[in-house]
Amino acid sequence: MRRPVPSRHRTRPMVTTVKQEIPGLSNGIGRLSGFFENRTTRPGLLARRALGRLTDSDHGLRDRLIREMRGETRLDGSFGGAAVPTIWRVIELMELGHHDDQAGVIRVIGWVLNLQEQPGAFGEGCTDQRHRNKVCEHFIGGFFSAAPPNERLSPVSLPSGKVFRSEGAARFAISCLALRAALMAGNESRPAIQRHLESLAVLRETWTSWDGYFSPDAIVSALSALAVAPPPFRDLLPDLTGFIAQHQSADGTWPDADLFHVLDALVAAGTLSAKLAVCQAVPALLEHQRADGGFGSTAPEERALIGLRALLWARTRG
Repeated sequence: MRRPVPSRHRTRPMVTTVKQEIPGLSNGIGRLSGFFENRTTRPGLLARRALGRLTDSDHGLRDRLIREMRGETRLDGSFGGAAVPTIWRVIELMELGHHDDQAGVIRVIGWVLNLQEQPGAFGEGCTDQRHRNKVCEHFIGGFFSAAPPNERLSPVSLPSGKVFRSEGAARFAISCLALRAALMAGNESRPAIQRHLESLAVLRETWTSWDGYFSPDAIVSALSALAVAPPPFRDLLPDLTGFIAQHQSADGTWPDADLFHVLDALVAAGTLSAKLAVCQAVPALLEHQRADGGFGSTAPEERALIGLRALLWARTRG
């Protein structure tokens, strides 16, 4: 296995700690606590777990949710034969504690793994422009294909509510989501999974600009997958989160990037630069919060869970 390519453009590490609470942070968490208090859903259960407010009925709720999720999958392991919902089902089951060696996860992840290196995968073929940007089969491989090359995927919405409207970015983002699911389900030793990880390491070397060939949200999708990668690929996290943090605006948001998509990946990455960027994003996040504690009608529970995790992490010291 090749080790990740050393970066020639390391960001300067920011060494500091969070010493005092950000104004409005506790109130924001309190409103989200109320938002999730009575929700009998996966985000509701995970939110109460994160808040330390599990109820007596939550253990039974977890088992019921797992049974329902397993019951909704087809015999082939898919959720309606659709790529994104099926990939997300793996992540949902894993987050609920339905482990990678249990029948429900094995069946669904088996369907997802069969998408890898199929026709239509990102990086397939080659053109002069793609070759220059190392996004062709001469440099990368191991990507998952959510659809044949002659079938349009975009626009596609991820569970976080982020919509990818470019075809190439949509295929890349879905593949990164599938990689994240495959890694969570314990498939890091598969040769094709290793090729996908190595490809992200190669592509990282090309991400020198926030407005380059890859959109910011596509870069963030790669971070989301690498956040659960094994060594040595985890070594890429400080560099990549530092790169993203460098492009944060003064108001805490990111130009041309979805705030919730970015926060979700940064919290998962867990680096120092990610922590500082999340803390700086808190005021912008709180500005989006509604009276009911949520953040609007787009993927309401998923975005509320992302927001809660970000606020709880920002509240911790160090």
